[in-house]
Amino acid sequence: MNIQITPTVRETVLKTAEELIYQNGIHATGMDLLVRTSGVARKSIYRYFSTKDEIAAQALHARDIRWMAWFRTEVEKAPTAAERILNLFTVLTDWFSSEGFRGCAFINTAGEVADPNDPVRLIAKDHKQKLLEYALELCEEYGAADPDALAKQLLILMDGAITVARVMGDHHAAETARNIAQALLTK
Repeated sequence: MNIQITPTVRETVLKTAEELIYQNGIHATGMDLLVRTSGVARKSIYRYFSTKDEIAAQALHARDIRWMAWFRTEVEKAPTAAERILNLFTVLTDWFSSEGFRGCAFINTAGEVADPNDPVRLIAKDHKQKLLEYALELCEEYGAADPDALAKQLLILMDGAITVARVMGDHHAAETARNIAQALLTK
């Protein structure tokens, strides 16, 4: 027996919203576009979500969970702590070359929202905090003399590489960041 599981209306809306926001940004993703692209009637959408902002926040929250799980899984393929730290940048290089790469959804959307207490900005901040905590975890495993400082440096290198890749179209930016990280590890 072949049972197909179809996504719920809520899942469909969130998946579509995430894709549209990543492609176009929050402000360019209006309800009309969401209705048209998702195939879900506006009335049905409003049964699950009270505002477009709520949809955006929930879509970004789902992306955060999925992206961090993917990133950690890929980075952990390296056998040693030092290699995992350097693998942060190898994984980013592969992501930059993937179809549809449009930079970091969290950097992009945070740039669209002025209010630091807006849910979208808070989700972006939380995402970056998780990335910093993961870098710290790797730095502690590595036995860095100052794991906090090294983790902060790695976060700046990662976000800098992501931004350069997106803005400048330099898909090798993570390789440059990897070389800097290598130098930091040999200090």
